[in-house]
Amino acid sequence: MLRICSRALVKVGMVKPWQLLKPVSSTLVAGRNLSRQKELPKMPVPPLQQTCELYLSYVEPMVEPDELRRTKELVEEFRKAGGVGERLQRGLERKADNTENWLSDHYVITDHLSKRTAILAWSGVVFPRMDFRDKKGQIRCAAQLITAVFEFKTMIDNGTLPAEYIRGKPLCMKQYEQILSSCTVPGLEIDSSEFYAEKHITVVHNCQFFVLDMYNRDGTPLTVDQLCVQLDRICNSSLQNNMEPIGILATEHRDIWGKTYIDLIKDKTNKESVLAIQSSIFTVCLDGAMPPDETFDNNAIDSMLHGGGSQWNSGNRWFDKGLQIIIGEDGLCGITTANATADGVVVVDMCEDLLPLMRKPQVMQSPLEPLPEPQRLHFNITPELKKDIEEAKRHLHIRAQSLGMTTTVFKHFGKNLIKAFKLSPDAFVQMAIQLAYYRIHQQIPVALECVSMRTFRLGRLGFTIINLPASVTFVKAFDDPNKQNSEKVDLLEKAIKAHQWHTNLARDGHEISSHLWALKMQAVEEKVSMPEIFTDSSFYKTLDKEVAVQLYSSQVYNKAGCRICFSGEPGRYELLYGIKNDNIELQLPYTTLCNTCKDHRANGVQDALIDVLQDALLDLRTLLEHTTRAEANPDLNQ
Repeated sequence: MLRICSRALVKVGMVKPWQLLKPVSSTLVAGRNLSRQKELPKMPVPPLQQTCELYLSYVEPMVEPDELRRTKELVEEFRKAGGVGERLQRGLERKADNTENWLSDHYVITDHLSKRTAILAWSGVVFPRMDFRDKKGQIRCAAQLITAVFEFKTMIDNGTLPAEYIRGKPLCMKQYEQILSSCTVPGLEIDSSEFYAEKHITVVHNCQFFVLDMYNRDGTPLTVDQLCVQLDRICNSSLQNNMEPIGILATEHRDIWGKTYIDLIKDKTNKESVLAIQSSIFTVCLDGAMPPDETFDNNAIDSMLHGGGSQWNSGNRWFDKGLQIIIGEDGLCGITTANATADGVVVVDMCEDLLPLMRKPQVMQSPLEPLPEPQRLHFNITPELKKDIEEAKRHLHIRAQSLGMTTTVFKHFGKNLIKAFKLSPDAFVQMAIQLAYYRIHQQIPVALECVSMRTFRLGRLGFTIINLPASVTFVKAFDDPNKQNSEKVDLLEKAIKAHQWHTNLARDGHEISSHLWALKMQAVEEKVSMPEIFTDSSFYKTLDKEVAVQLYSSQVYNKAGCRICFSGEPGRYELLYGIKNDNIELQLPYTTLCNTCKDHRANGVQDALIDVLQDALLDLRTLLEHTTRAEANPDLNQ
């Protein structure tokens, strides 16, 4: 299972975009902007003994004493000299020597390609509302955004895309390249990420797909005015919306879509049309109106997450695409991406670059040369496919009722105040998140924080464990009336320092959860009898991302006024936050809390964590301010 995802490509210029070849190569073309990739360090394999020690410290506050004793015995057996742990560690180290990044391969497969839940929009970004409300403005905005993406693509190709840094270290830029010309292809058991090198985009309007060649005969991309002509042609030739919404099939559960996909491409015409969509640089979705009784913000979120349902624009999508540009008639503008190819923080950074490119003054253009008509893609819909489409509509309607985002700006303070207390802003917010969860559920959650690993070659996301012994001790003590404030502050500081230490450890490549899972997969590959550490109840209670994890959180900073949308998974909180100087943005998908409710906007459960979290942030500030004043003036304690 731990195999590298397929990275296929077709040769540039070999065929017309509507006469596509099946991708044959297994190597993604390296952009020239990646010339510094070799300077980036490779992802290390953490030391086995260190991972085992950290694992035990993490498990200790999360399981019962009898379970802990059993787990300690199994860990000691696993890591003993000459044991199975050392054998698997050597195997993983050999793999690391022979791959660009052993953790990224593991992450992409286990966290994305092997998941069987419906994809929908894992990462979407809504731009600030655009100044148009008609079809002409919609087409113009779409043309400007397409042009901006191609300018961004040019910077990737010619090596002028500015390098990014964090704490003085350069970051891997590969994900920007992977967003373009990529697609997730459904499989029966596991999906694959395919990469292409064609010269066209696909445009979908009224559920009808078109191929649009993006280059003039001299090799230059189409201008904004040329794109307006072509997009207008597409809209005029697809005025009727009575076509079968073939794109809605990609919203299905992956097992269902994998089977339907095989049936769909048995037909030659369907296969060619599907490949044209998959191999396009990206897809442009020219959406119709959304429900008039909803606010723009609600419509925008629904558009990004699922298209609003089959009666609106869900058939106007191909959610497997690496990049979709979505433009609505009401000023909506945004993009969605597939997380198998890029992480949300990279998508947000790209959007911040695209907005100024969209607003650049247009250069005086020469008279338009004659342009070929965009090519409509045709599908032969059998009675079986018609039935599959109707089932997809029904399933999506159910899912759409529990998909959405709640967004709140905590305005009382932000980074500046937290730093004034000489505390880490990120770790401070993490302590507040744990305290809020504990107040709601009266238990410590199995919780992970996403950490970017882009300081390593092909680095993606890693995870740092949040519920460490120090933070558990602090959370349980905070509301204890028998604890003195000074003691609580001391526990808070220790918890924050422990969190920082573990976060830095993960950023340095010593990420214990992925290390242990990779060793487990190594046992499968080497056909070794599965070590009992990996069948132990403690392992699944604390590290199983599919079942055990109750809380994911991640900090994403957004400077451009964009709104981030993502569909979480039922049964868990997936909290996104952005710490600014004087406020903190908080976002939470509804589906993490309610996947069966009839109306997610009528269900107030999703607001509970946000409300309690704001109270926890204020309580932490009060504790620090009161304790600081009391220390400065002992008379206040009397």
